[in-house]
Amino acid sequence: MEPRDPRRWWILIVLCLSTLVLTVDSMALTVAVPSMAEDLGASARDTQWILDSYILVFAGLLLTSGSLGDRFGRRKVMLIGLLLFGAASLAATLCTSPGEVIAVRVAMGVGGALIMPSTLSILITVFDEDERGKAMAAWGSVSMLGLVGSPVLGGVLIDHFSWHSIFFINVPIVVLALIAGVVLMPESKAPWQKADPLGAVLSAAGMTALVWWIIELPLHGALGGSQTLTLMTALGALAGFVVWENVSKAPMVPLVLFKHRNFSGGSLSLALVQIGNGGLLLVLTQYLQFVLGYSPIKAGLAFLPLALAALAGNGLGVKLAARIGNRFVILAGMLVMVACFALLTTVDAASGFTVPAVALGLLGLGAGLAMPAAVGALMGTIPADKAGVGSALNDTIQQAGTALGIAILGSLLSSGYTAKMPAGAPEAARHSIAGAATLGDANLLRTAREAFTSSMSTTFTVSAIGVLAAALLAVLVMRDGKEGPVPAAQEKKKEKEKEKEKEAELAA
Repeated sequence: MEPRDPRRWWILIVLCLSTLVLTVDSMALTVAVPSMAEDLGASARDTQWILDSYILVFAGLLLTSGSLGDRFGRRKVMLIGLLLFGAASLAATLCTSPGEVIAVRVAMGVGGALIMPSTLSILITVFDEDERGKAMAAWGSVSMLGLVGSPVLGGVLIDHFSWHSIFFINVPIVVLALIAGVVLMPESKAPWQKADPLGAVLSAAGMTALVWWIIELPLHGALGGSQTLTLMTALGALAGFVVWENVSKAPMVPLVLFKHRNFSGGSLSLALVQIGNGGLLLVLTQYLQFVLGYSPIKAGLAFLPLALAALAGNGLGVKLAARIGNRFVILAGMLVMVACFALLTTVDAASGFTVPAVALGLLGLGAGLAMPAAVGALMGTIPADKAGVGSALNDTIQQAGTALGIAILGSLLSSGYTAKMPAGAPEAARHSIAGAATLGDANLLRTAREAFTSSMSTTFTVSAIGVLAAALLAVLVMRDGKEGPVPAAQEKKKEKEKEKEKEAELAA
């Protein structure tokens, strides 16, 4: 057994900081959207692309960036990503138009794609199986604190400054992570392997086209307009990628990982959870601000039950996983999440905050139990020399789930809201509750609140079904026990095949 790195817990702090900057940015921006849109004169379409341009680039480049980390050094790739993310965040403070913000978000997406796979891949190479659960729980707790604390921070910043401060807050976090990464973190990379440029192009094209198609779903439907061409491009590129990776002598992505029940079950169940969670915080933020009339800072503070319960769930999950195994901890956590969504379906315009507060507590507890256990189980199947691209493969599946969830649930919420608004209502009010809130008509706003909460209930019913499906998939497919990284034997077999091929070439 290799000796443990004495700096491993300090390294974990760097990884947590690197992940924190991504979660703080995404959730603080959600709170800032209303004031940003008003200041920039952004249309609903502009606002959508300010949010979605990041996801599009991020998801499209994850596999390639994971492969780059394995090839050139995970620490190096993560530090480059942090530099790019920080520089783009600083540039965002100078933006004066929606187009400029979208361009900056694209650059931040590239930086985020370089950061994310490196954090998880370094974690699984630094911590052995005995300590990985604790490290994963700590990493998950920091992510959850960022996820929930950033709306509070965002509310404070917007109340005292402008929306530009949402981006500026990324800069000191990035600087701290960069300094800590340079001082504390050792470099790690996989053994040299021939590059796979065709695999990189096919994966980036396929994922970008797929996420683009998902984003356009609410506007054009599954096959409307150019959607058919986009979907065919996505399916063709991804199918080509799978075929190529299976015949290539030096594949970028070890697709053999999907033969491992814990990797395939964990990845797909997490993707279903992300579909169910898609847009949850965005929906609840609108409920708090436009239905309950909360200020941005009060809306941010309302998510504290989620953070506190998640911290408790993470600590409890590590102990339970050690006793009964990851599979049943995942099942228990996801069932608690289903209870959260079921409770949210009962919310109406007169409910107040009590029911959502209890539901958020359940969501935090369930996510705290399930998510670190699921990620830990599937990451334990990835060999050290494929840590970057293996973690990127998991991240990519989850990002596709998130984008699909936002598209599906966002479309359900929007179409349900419009259908429930009176036909004679002003156009702005029929399209969004934010539009109704700006018109100053008390009766119209009351109607809009009822329409919004009714549509919200339908949305959360779909979420509950998605997470329940994830729970069933996890318990049926995943297995407990220390099976170890599955590709080890496969890699040895491939090495022998390559040696035979070289001998045959020399003989010829």
